[in-house]
Amino acid sequence: MAILRFSSLLRCRKWAKSDWLVASIGCVLIVFFLSFFFDTTSDSVPSVDRSPPVASPNVLVKLKLSSKAQERGAFCLDGSLPGYHFHRGSGSGSNSWLLHLEGGGWCNTIASCSARAMTKLGSSKYFEDEVAFQGVLSSDPSQNPEFFNWNRVKIRYCDGASFAGHPEAEFKNETRLFFRGQLIWEAIMDELLSMGMSDAKQAILTGCSAGGLATLIHCDYFRDHLPKDAAVKCVSDGGFFLNVPDVLGNPTMRSFYHDVVNLQGVNKSLDRSCVVKTEPSKCMFPQEFLNNIRTPVFLVNAAYDFWQVRVTKPSRRTFDLFPFDSCMMLYLYIATFQIQNVLVPASADPDRSWAKCRLNIKECDAAQMKVLHGFRSSLMDAIGKFHQNKVGGMFIDSCFSHCQTFMSMTWHSPTSTRIENKTIAESVGDWYFNRKPVKLIDCPYPCNPSCYNLNFT
Repeated sequence: MAILRFSSLLRCRKWAKSDWLVASIGCVLIVFFLSFFFDTTSDSVPSVDRSPPVASPNVLVKLKLSSKAQERGAFCLDGSLPGYHFHRGSGSGSNSWLLHLEGGGWCNTIASCSARAMTKLGSSKYFEDEVAFQGVLSSDPSQNPEFFNWNRVKIRYCDGASFAGHPEAEFKNETRLFFRGQLIWEAIMDELLSMGMSDAKQAILTGCSAGGLATLIHCDYFRDHLPKDAAVKCVSDGGFFLNVPDVLGNPTMRSFYHDVVNLQGVNKSLDRSCVVKTEPSKCMFPQEFLNNIRTPVFLVNAAYDFWQVRVTKPSRRTFDLFPFDSCMMLYLYIATFQIQNVLVPASADPDRSWAKCRLNIKECDAAQMKVLHGFRSSLMDAIGKFHQNKVGGMFIDSCFSHCQTFMSMTWHSPTSTRIENKTIAESVGDWYFNRKPVKLIDCPYPCNPSCYNLNFT
């Protein structure tokens, strides 16, 4: 959980009275949203004990700004240097590396990218000095039994295009935005290779949400820059966004990706065999290029992915994915950071008939559940061919969730979601170390009593 520190307020600039009024409103919102942050687990199935498991304190890992970024011209949206958090491995994990690409949506217009550049999703000026490593990044073997002593890196996300933007697309005007996601990825990769990753024996590239999509986009690049005899694989968490119409039949997500690709020149980073055959923005959808990836891939996805179902609203995910250093930053997020979602965006629900359902799956009526089951069926169709991939793996649960690998409670704990009595961590471990094939697909909601179904009401 992100910790909103009072000391960060002391670093704020001098504000006018109107600024302080806005900040005060933001602080009130923090209290309000935190009040239901602790209540989100109330949606879990009563038969499951959702008390947080007892675990050792999470290790806080310091921020490091990239030393190679300046020379490579790799900048965040606002022109600041990108960064990462690195925890060195030990013992048997000394030559093993796990890179995690942070998530946080995308920006598709000059206005939304300019707003993003004033937050930690577009500027390293707002990065935390330290972050807690949890889940797949944890150094606690009880939380992360397979990878706890590996070299673990959290790469911060500050470009707004899944680490795939190109400077050729930059607008030569007064906005002074930098679309350098691809260069950020390459600069940090170069830096890590010089720090010992070039001798890796084992390696995993993983990421959450927009970082999960980036994991798939850059998976083969990652493989190609490591030793040929290294065991290299990729794990995408919550990154399988579907190219499906919303409930009114509009191509909301397709249009959104079209704008992202055109604005930031993302097409140059996308799968070439896909781009030559179809409109480039379609190649942002994993279903269009997943089977072209040469490196073994594991998919972790919720069949009822709440990000793709519901309209974005500050919530538990706000504080996990987007921890802010001040009340003003939280207010900026609430006021300006809007993401078009896939199935029920605001534009597709003018009468708010989906209001309760998209906040809590238990509030969905029969007709709405039919739509959600149809969304699950679309996911099953999209991964159908990948299911036959002998070296691929998957953990597709039927939970109302999103991003499940970087929090210990969903990655590996006594109360984690399970399929065939396996946690996500155990499943990824079995797959990565070739102990057994892992193609786990849950039965439809509400069959799994171990699900972490988030409740936003």
